Amino acid sequence: MVRIALGLEYDGSTFCGWQSQPGGCGVQDALESALHAIAGEPIRVAAAGRTDTGVHALMQVVHFDTAASRSETAWVRGVNSHLPPSVAVRWARVVDMAFHARYSAQERCYRYILLNRSVRPALDQGRVGWFHTPLDGAAMREAAGILLGEHDFSAFRAAECQAKSPVRTIRRLDIAQRGESFIIDICADAFLHHMVRNIVGGLVYVGKGKHGPEWLGRVLASRDRKLAAPTFSPDGLYLAQVRYEVRWGLPERPLANPAACPEF
Repeated sequence: MVRIALGLEYDGSTFCGWQSQPGGCGVQDALESALHAIAGEPIRVAAAGRTDTGVHALMQVVHFDTAASRSETAWVRGVNSHLPPSVAVRWARVVDMAFHARYSAQERCYRYILLNRSVRPALDQGRVGWFHTPLDGAAMREAAGILLGEHDFSAFRAAECQAKSPVRTIRRLDIAQRGESFIIDICADAFLHHMVRNIVGGLVYVGKGKHGPEWLGRVLASRDRKLAAPTFSPDGLYLAQVRYEVRWGLPERPLANPAACPEF
């Protein structure tokens, strides 16, 4: 028996989220079916994070155990030949049996691409979020700074969130402008259900002038979801990076500089 780690990317537009579903509409369902075809045995995978319906991944990390002996090329090109076009395995590595895609992760980073113009997107529909009135980037960045560090993020968690603790540590929350888009990068030890989309919703409220930056601090301190902004669209959200200790020997995909992102 060996343990294999995979790095993959996917367009979440056509899936009902990462997690396996009875109807087989999850990214996990597509991946496990493709792995079964190559391994010749049923395969179950564990992922670094469960993305919601419509959320994409630039780098999701999973692991699985198998008795099949296959080359890394087979786990990449072979598996890709059985996957839909919207999912691709980027790399494969044999890892120590102590490795776990979820529990060994030190940090996860999400990127939200928010198109800020009067007209909705067409070519990038489903791949970017959209807000129609001008946003104040400086006010949004001031508000973002309030959320840095370890806090109780109860005001930014979904009602159905199953996490045992609402305490999380945000290590990075950057907001950059690129043409007509805002690129929001947020890195933390872990995330609550809908936490990133709820934070983006709060930043948009500040950016459009509905509230001042200090309002986001009051919402955070309240721990009351009802006082926060609505959950923002999943369209522009990407799981961008999962970081592990060097000892696991996994490729690390650097979080791209927002200046290198395409102008939407």
